[in-house]
Amino acid sequence: MTRNDGAEPGGPRKGRAKPPGFEPEKAIALDTRTLVVGPYPAARSAAGEGLHLRRPESRLDEAAGLTAAIDLAIVDAVIVPIREPRPATFLGRGKVEEIAARIEADEIALVVMDCALSPVQQRNLEQAFKAKVIDRTGLILEIFGRRASTREGRLQVELAHLAYQKSRLVRSWTHLERQRGGFGFLGGPGETQIETDRRLIQERISRIERDLEDVRRTRALHRASRDKVPYPTIALVGYTNAGKSSLFNRLTSAEVLAKDMLFATLDPTTRAIALPHGLRVVLSDTVGFISDLPIELVAAFRATLEDVVSAEIILHVRDIANPDTEAQDLDVRQVLGDLGIAGAAAKRIIEVWNKADLLSAEEAARLARLTLARGQGRDAQGGPILVSALTGAGMPMLLAAIEAKLAEGRAVLRLTLDAADGAGLAWLYDHAEVLSRRTGRTGRVSLTLRAGEGEAGRIRRRFPDAKPVPDAKPA
Repeated sequence: MTRNDGAEPGGPRKGRAKPPGFEPEKAIALDTRTLVVGPYPAARSAAGEGLHLRRPESRLDEAAGLTAAIDLAIVDAVIVPIREPRPATFLGRGKVEEIAARIEADEIALVVMDCALSPVQQRNLEQAFKAKVIDRTGLILEIFGRRASTREGRLQVELAHLAYQKSRLVRSWTHLERQRGGFGFLGGPGETQIETDRRLIQERISRIERDLEDVRRTRALHRASRDKVPYPTIALVGYTNAGKSSLFNRLTSAEVLAKDMLFATLDPTTRAIALPHGLRVVLSDTVGFISDLPIELVAAFRATLEDVVSAEIILHVRDIANPDTEAQDLDVRQVLGDLGIAGAAAKRIIEVWNKADLLSAEEAARLARLTLARGQGRDAQGGPILVSALTGAGMPMLLAAIEAKLAEGRAVLRLTLDAADGAGLAWLYDHAEVLSRRTGRTGRVSLTLRAGEGEAGRIRRRFPDAKPVPDAKPA
């Protein structure tokens, strides 16, 4: 299979026009003719590993999407079936020679291998191709280097870069001189060719780890301050480009970057929102997961993923219109399992089937029936919620599901206030979820409230006549 996304093979080398004010790395990327190679097993493995449940064409499309995410000029993207990886070059000798001839003919400067290469394999392929070679891990690191904008994000990316490159023979180390990461394989202005001194790299790693420990302490203090309010926390997780940021924007009316692009979001964003019955919650958008996620990134972004671990509810956003949605689901659940969110802890997860707007009417109706059936068949966890973050369809059902999940284990109280107690009424709206409110003829206000254990105790102390109400339902 061949996919042509860029210049005509064999044609003259032409760089795309660069708008004024372009970043140097982008300008270099636009002139870097790139070949994407998908060395995939000829036969799929048994079900159980999300990566190998995908069709080779889908995997190649994802690899090309990752490559395009950093503006590289894709000349072609090809699938190379393999029986098993070769220790020296990953590919067989015949395929190496075939690709080398293609590289020379089409003046390819960079080859992206959609697999994990050992340092030896990467070096041998570079010598055979006479072009720079990066693997899937290196490509994802480059994307993260381009997208990181906060100090925490830049530190995490640099730490991952150093851990990855520590054992590799590379020609450029620009991330050691510059604050921002990314495009170490392309070089850049002010680049210095320095010796690959592992001692210096380790010293830099140690400094970054100390800085990240300060970040973790700061984030822990922020979480502690939120716990004192307290606002329940909700974390959005999902495969990259599943629509998490679009859903975040829909729920919060924020303007977080949301594009049809892999890894559009890198740095976490947090906003407070009010649920339909008044309860305020903290919603956190997180970095997207991806199949074969580099272990360097999992370790480096541990501080960011702590928000997911501590969240009371996890919204697992799935691109239900994607043909590989089941495989993506397995990849996300594997990462969540690695974070300790499995078994009983997985009851915190609400599955959100996003991008319903991309489905046909018949398929949308079928999935709506399926979500209802799954919801009735699962103990008390509820089924998936079919939504469209783009159009807003399904949002009331999603918010109701969030409220129902938060209600588990929360106390329901009923009390009556004098008509003149406006301060008490305002305090209750600030500290509890008002399920119902009724004003009598005399002006007295009867309220049914729901609150966490700590807040319920405060309500009882301030309003001694507050009584528990079992099995209460919102009005």
